[in-house]
Amino acid sequence: MEDLKIVMIPIDQLTPYANNARKHTQKDVEQIKASILADGFNDPIGVWGEHNVIVEGHGRALACKELGYEKVACIRLDHLTDEQRKEYAIRHNRSAEFSTWDFQILAEEIAQLEMEGVDMSGLEFRLDRGEETP
Repeated sequence: MEDLKIVMIPIDQLTPYANNARKHTQKDVEQIKASILADGFNDPIGVWGEHNVIVEGHGRALACKELGYEKVACIRLDHLTDEQRKEYAIRHNRSAEFSTWDFQILAEEIAQLEMEGVDMSGLEFRLDRGEETP
């Protein structure tokens, strides 16, 4: 296992993967931007190869570009083969969809944050019905 290192790369030197199967609407990008503005950029973009092809993090890259970032934190994934890179991108994006929420705990956490003045409304949870809004 390679030691993963975070490197700063100029955003205009990142190359979106042309066959990225995960699509982001402008609404998605707006939510990512809101998260970055509220909490900082805490999730580096996975890149691969001499052209810094984005393996995972296309939405974060779009958000940072719209926010005017000149450089972004990235994790080099050059230890992966081309086949492994493609597989990882699909698995990484799909795995989040398998997770579920404990809506009782989520409601308690959001209520506490809102009491402290944090606006969580942009996440669009309907906690009274225990679900996310479409």
